[in-house]
Amino acid sequence: MSLFKKNVSALGVDIGAGGIKLVELRQAKNRPQLWTYALVDESLDIHVKMTTDKTAAELMARAGGTQKQEMMTADLADPRIEKYAQLLKLAAESAKVTSRRVTASLPVSSVFHAVINLPKVPERELAHHVQAKVTKLLPRPIEEMQVVHQVIPDPPGVEIKYRRVLVTAAPRDIVRFYTAIFQKAGLQLEELETEAFALARSLVGRDPATVMVVDIGAERTNFFIIDQGLPLTHRSIQLGGHSLDRILEQALGIEIGLVGIVKADLSRLSAATLPNDLFVPIIDPVIKEIQYSFDLFLHQTGNEGKRPEKIILTGGSAVFPPVLALIAGAFPALRVFVGDPWARVVYQQGLKTLLDQAGPRLSVCLGLALRGTVAK
Repeated sequence: MSLFKKNVSALGVDIGAGGIKLVELRQAKNRPQLWTYALVDESLDIHVKMTTDKTAAELMARAGGTQKQEMMTADLADPRIEKYAQLLKLAAESAKVTSRRVTASLPVSSVFHAVINLPKVPERELAHHVQAKVTKLLPRPIEEMQVVHQVIPDPPGVEIKYRRVLVTAAPRDIVRFYTAIFQKAGLQLEELETEAFALARSLVGRDPATVMVVDIGAERTNFFIIDQGLPLTHRSIQLGGHSLDRILEQALGIEIGLVGIVKADLSRLSAATLPNDLFVPIIDPVIKEIQYSFDLFLHQTGNEGKRPEKIILTGGSAVFPPVLALIAGAFPALRVFVGDPWARVVYQQGLKTLLDQAGPRLSVCLGLALRGTVAK
């Protein structure tokens, strides 16, 4: 249930390696309408630093035994909290944001995401069975994780004898780290969710088809298979827009600080006018990961008869023509295109050109804002 259901606006914020992005939507005739947005272009280190919590260790020792165990927690004295809060506050003020209540994203690298199979038990017993199952799978003790689950509906016309459940879990101390950023920025963090759900909401919506979303970020590229509107799988590789920047820097002999401007200019050209072969070493691992992810998904029980239909590209480098050309060429049987996160949003038509350019970078925060609107 949306926490924003009774409010007139919804604010989505995405803090990523390439900067801070935010979108505010308002309800207009039961449809989400773009109110404002902002982008802060700056390289950010979003990896949460951990520190030893001696107080918690003492309490655990007193409660549970004689041996004191060191406990690790997010470092809330990290100076990045103040820095990112100030950047966020400036972005919100510059965009004239009116909502103080925020839905924000957690980086997928910090989140546990899996589909588990359970017996068809009564609904009241499901949470217990989920906890018992994921306790064995989580990278940290379940007491340190915030766990949510969602039942995956059976495919139309197919009855599966067990229940498939999508489980997402995030470390509680990382949640506290992000909460501290928003508190210092003067915003109230209402919800945290993964980028996978936000992208499914903004780029796929209610489409029940089997779809791959490829999110090309600054440092990483994430691959999500979305089926019946739910992100069921996630994989990631350490390769992103910065890798394309380095190729352009070396090929054109320009300073790295100017690459962004050159890449934006090149993105307005057709793929036929650019030397696509130059980018094959970067895009080839992406193509192989797409194929591997599809193969893995289609060999899982219950997915054997499914047929992927689309590959949707998003992220800042998705609009760079060689990216689309090389991926589309590798999968001729599928529809490959750059996703339009504005398709479910009302906005002034005079902004279309500008929004089309910014759209791939705003797909996550737009999906987060859509969570807080009545019409989804």
